[in-house]
Amino acid sequence: MCGIAGIVDGENRLTYRNPQAMEAMMQTMKRRGPDQQHTYTDASVTLLHARLSVMDIEHGIQPMQLKGNPRYIMVYNGELYNTEELRRELKEKGYSFQETSDTEVLLQAFIEWKENVVEKLNGIFAFAVWDNKERRLFMARDRMGVKPLFYTLQDGAMIFASEIKTLLAHPRIDPVLHADGIAEIMLIGPGRTPGYGVFHNIREVKPGQYAWYDHQGMRLTTYYHLQDIAHTDDFETTVQTVHDLVLDAIRRQLVADVDVATFLSGGLDSSIISAVAAREFKKQGKTLHTFSVNYEDNEKYFHATKFQPNSDQHYIAVMQDFLQSEHHNIVLKTEDLVDALYTAVDARDLPGMADVDSSLLLFCKEIRKYCTVALSGECADEIFGGYPWYRDPKIRSAYGFPWAQSTKYRMSFLKDELAEHINGVTYVDQRYQETLKQSDILCGRSKEERRLREMVNLNMKWFMQTLLDRKDRMSMYNSLEVRVPFCDMRIAQYLYSIPWEFKDYQGYEKGLLREAVKGLLPDEVLWRKKSPYPKTWHPKYRELVSKQMEELLAQCDEPLLQIVKKEKLQELLREDRSIPWYGQLMNTPQTIAYLLQVNYWMKKLQVQIQIQ
Repeated sequence: MCGIAGIVDGENRLTYRNPQAMEAMMQTMKRRGPDQQHTYTDASVTLLHARLSVMDIEHGIQPMQLKGNPRYIMVYNGELYNTEELRRELKEKGYSFQETSDTEVLLQAFIEWKENVVEKLNGIFAFAVWDNKERRLFMARDRMGVKPLFYTLQDGAMIFASEIKTLLAHPRIDPVLHADGIAEIMLIGPGRTPGYGVFHNIREVKPGQYAWYDHQGMRLTTYYHLQDIAHTDDFETTVQTVHDLVLDAIRRQLVADVDVATFLSGGLDSSIISAVAAREFKKQGKTLHTFSVNYEDNEKYFHATKFQPNSDQHYIAVMQDFLQSEHHNIVLKTEDLVDALYTAVDARDLPGMADVDSSLLLFCKEIRKYCTVALSGECADEIFGGYPWYRDPKIRSAYGFPWAQSTKYRMSFLKDELAEHINGVTYVDQRYQETLKQSDILCGRSKEERRLREMVNLNMKWFMQTLLDRKDRMSMYNSLEVRVPFCDMRIAQYLYSIPWEFKDYQGYEKGLLREAVKGLLPDEVLWRKKSPYPKTWHPKYRELVSKQMEELLAQCDEPLLQIVKKEKLQELLREDRSIPWYGQLMNTPQTIAYLLQVNYWMKKLQVQIQIQ
């Protein structure tokens, strides 16, 4: 995994591509790529690359330019999981290879197929290729949006980067918020509208898009979306196909030239990945390292809820014994969790999921001491229908984003003069409706099946992207590559058209997945009721974030108070009711923490508010 960036500005090299600007941008990428940093520059373009070495450590240096064909120069962030298939196909066409890296395979594949190469790739990626002859740049992002790619257009130049911080490091790009940016932070955050970079004039290449850029401007093309097709497989065939796809995806993602480990929460998804990994490691005479996260005194303070019915520790122990893995239980202190709220903002470039972000940041920091690559279970719930809003008919039928049903509550925090410029309900509603219209659904589907496909699209374009943003930034801030096998586009496409009665087999969340991996896990874990990513239950957490908010309120010049009513923050500190800010885990303590993150973010980046 790596960090990539670049600037195309024609003949205005000294305007946008001066050495100081290039160095500032490169410095922001060194956590994503601590092993090597290199630059390519010509009269029209500069490409930057910071590498975290995972495959073919001695080679694969970027920006990559082939000796036999210097026309094309590429920077690439990601991993291809069908490298060998592509290599064989290209060899049959007469191509030869000097290295074993997937970077060289990708570049040669682009030379052969140009923009059509994206149809052939199975992997997680964001890459850019400069065409020296045509003087134009190609950019592409993977189908599921695992790897990030942001850009901005201004003054005849195009600047792109893996992260927003790299764009903002350029002296000509200012952190400006317009009304829609405030709406993103206060009404949608920590989610983010697909394609939006929150700041004015910062955009992202969406999942499943590619782009060409030249003197005529940017031309974006969507090359992939989930397609609803008639599902003709019977249940037994479907089970076997899911089994084969899941195991194949996991095995492909275990390949690396560095140490590989797995996350292990004791839940279904991470346990499946760990079980397959342990089997593969055993064949090689190796022992799998597994990692779990917990919080000080969590067993003491934990209480079951509808969304978090039980604690993880018992199930982790069951899996550890079953796998015979070398297990590492990372226990986080409450004070460290609060302190890391702000480092998590540094990593994400935006306010995030409060302690859900900061805990992952600290967790990844510990994992990195042992390995460079880890596999995690994200995206199974979106694809297999594991969330409560899939299964509860009342929640499923409710209008709006199921993880964010509190727009009016959020609006109440905004200062009146801002609220006049932001029709919050309309803003959120438009984003919701846009996504519904993009859902591919066959004619003749029942009302229930139509709604379930809408839910899949809502989750994959929004909630899943929030989780993938979180996973990428928190891990790469620690120079750790985290792979997500359930994000394999073959799994997503196959599952999209499967009838709900199959997915909900025997009335279990992700019943189809459980049936597909029967025998792979202990029954106690296989049939465990879903429990989300663990959070701290320690009362000290609320005490600490509340104290920090009280200190903020004692000041008169904190940037948060430019956009939020002081009295609403005081009310938030007093209230015991729980109105989730986002998802299942962000209740009152996390809402306080999120708003603290907003304040830190505005202050750190010197965010400018410009309401037109």
